[in-house]
Amino acid sequence: MEIHTQWVTVPHQTLEIASYLARPTTAGTYPGIVVIQEIFGVNAHIRAVTERIAKLGYVAIAPSIYQRQAPGFETGYTPADVQQGRIYKDQTTGAELLGDVQATIDYLKREFKTSKFGTIGFCFGGHVVYLAATLADVQVTASFYGAGIATMTPGGGEPTIARTKEIHGTIWCFFGTRDPLIPNAETHTIEQELQKQGIDHQIWRYDADHGFFCNERDSYDAPAAADSWEKVQQLFARLRP
Repeated sequence: MEIHTQWVTVPHQTLEIASYLARPTTAGTYPGIVVIQEIFGVNAHIRAVTERIAKLGYVAIAPSIYQRQAPGFETGYTPADVQQGRIYKDQTTGAELLGDVQATIDYLKREFKTSKFGTIGFCFGGHVVYLAATLADVQVTASFYGAGIATMTPGGGEPTIARTKEIHGTIWCFFGTRDPLIPNAETHTIEQELQKQGIDHQIWRYDADHGFFCNERDSYDAPAAADSWEKVQQLFARLRP
């Protein structure tokens, strides 16, 4: 499917969120997918993922969740890049992130008459979309290796896992069993809580490291990336009639 891409501005209170938009060129109403970045900003990898989703027949948009801290920030994957990205991550709050995701959804409603929504997030974005699964508009969520879900929430307070009972739709979580940032015990805790709260969910485990979906990282795992991408397509297909 041919697509059109552009940077757009999503208004949220006094903030103007720079967001990367990809959509089919063929006229029509499409489900919306909000793509949430790793700690490295809306960089080339996140833009490429956004485009891949649009080519499947969705309006996909990646808001810059570091807009408050560092407008225009994007970087690579060196140790220095990781350090800087974590500094900005630590300056975010759960309430602000939820507001940013909701503002992005509202933008798609206004501009494209979108009525069905999903999210996908990677690394820190995997944590953010788990949190955003509590928003009433979000029907499906793909959370990739979101660290800290069981132990913290952005800005402080009860860990994000405590809000699992507020999840409205379906959530599929993708983890690497060799991920040094997410012990397997934490993955098990998340799975137990989703089961306890009766949430429609799947936990997918791969013999892989953190960041296995990103082909620009040393930890990229092609089989795990390919299999998880097939599952993401199955999940997002639930948004179609």
